Amino acid sequence: MLETAFEEYCESLEIDNMESITKRYSEIVKRLNKSYWDSEDDEEHGYLVGSLGRHTAIKGVSDLDMLFVLPDSVYSEYNSKEGNKQSKLLQAVKKEIKKRYPRTTVRGDGQVVVVKFESINYIAEVCPVFAESDGSFTYPDSNNGGSWKKTNPIPEISESEIINDETNDHYRHICNMIRAWKNEQGFKFGGLLIDTLVYDFFNEKAERKNIKFTDYLATFKELFEYLKNLKEDRKYWFALGSNQKVYNKKCKFVKNAKTAFEKIKDLTVESNNLYSSLQLIFGESFSEPESTEEAVAKSLSSLSMNTNHTEQFIHSMFPVDIRFDLRIECEVTQDGFRNELLRKMKFLRPQKQLLFYIEDNEIDLLNSKIEDEEDKIEYEVYWKVLNRGEEAVRRNCIRGQIIKDQGKQTLKEASKFRGEHYVECYLVSNGICLARDKIIVPISEWL
Repeated sequence: MLETAFEEYCESLEIDNMESITKRYSEIVKRLNKSYWDSEDDEEHGYLVGSLGRHTAIKGVSDLDMLFVLPDSVYSEYNSKEGNKQSKLLQAVKKEIKKRYPRTTVRGDGQVVVVKFESINYIAEVCPVFAESDGSFTYPDSNNGGSWKKTNPIPEISESEIINDETNDHYRHICNMIRAWKNEQGFKFGGLLIDTLVYDFFNEKAERKNIKFTDYLATFKELFEYLKNLKEDRKYWFALGSNQKVYNKKCKFVKNAKTAFEKIKDLTVESNNLYSSLQLIFGESFSEPESTEEAVAKSLSSLSMNTNHTEQFIHSMFPVDIRFDLRIECEVTQDGFRNELLRKMKFLRPQKQLLFYIEDNEIDLLNSKIEDEEDKIEYEVYWKVLNRGEEAVRRNCIRGQIIKDQGKQTLKEASKFRGEHYVECYLVSNGICLARDKIIVPISEWL
């Protein structure tokens, strides 16, 4: 029964708009071939890379990563220019793509040309490159005055295909579930690093490649333990296949893996809290068979309490693809007492005023470095307040609706009754949730 739940969950993560993605990819390749190679071909000189190329992307993926190989003569032309030659090349490629999408937002962004498809909620990141004799590619980086850099994604794609065959597709499924985990918990974890670490995990012990869905509970115990024991201060890993450096500045996945491991380490198929624990890790879409004791108990509890279940889930409203850091904080006030920050408090007493606000926002930081207003990332803020505990159920005040911010990027609440409640914040851009953070609000009657 548990293996069926894992299998169905993996099926639910499968990309459901690949036809649309492929269509846009082919259109861009065809346009650039016409511009630079005097050809109408919609495949030649193009490469689908990133998680889509490695076949490890999941439903809700927000970007199509692609390379387009330009003639060497174009490199010679732009390398001889004065100033930021890389920026000039990106602007030229942007102009050519605009010929195909004149009413679509197209902007240069550091190392790629970004095509924003608002109607289908994703972007194409087109990286113009020049082919090298060793199979790698040279690409423009317009940051910090401009420079030429190297990338080598083809061996990464080949190696992911090899290990996927060796594991009978389970490598891909595990990579998918780790992506779903980071999206649910709301922290940055780059796709290439995910695929590399899962690859290293499988190769650490050869018997892991014989995995079946019946082994998933034990496998995730081992995998989270493996991830939590990695060094948080490590700056980079070597990518599968290519051995190029994959950087990760903060390694937030280590701390989150420790939390996940604590939730899962003692679970067995007989555990009463098996499915609720897995839902805390992977999200409520990890379905629970209706016949389990845990599901029956939840159903009876709901009926007996006559509680309105009003909770909404962000993944039901928008695709979720966490790509940016976000941190929220809360200022706690009460007449006659000094103000305090919630994250520094162990618990709250009732009847205090709470002001939730965004403390750190990586999108704003990125936008501050972009001069052209048209190239900045626009986003909307949403909030969710969920009350938990017996008193919330008894009062029929669970809440949990997701509401749009009114423009101040703050949320006012009050600590009314006991329970471990929480507030979550989401940043949504182009119809995709790109950042989220949660803060626990532990309210107690006792000192």
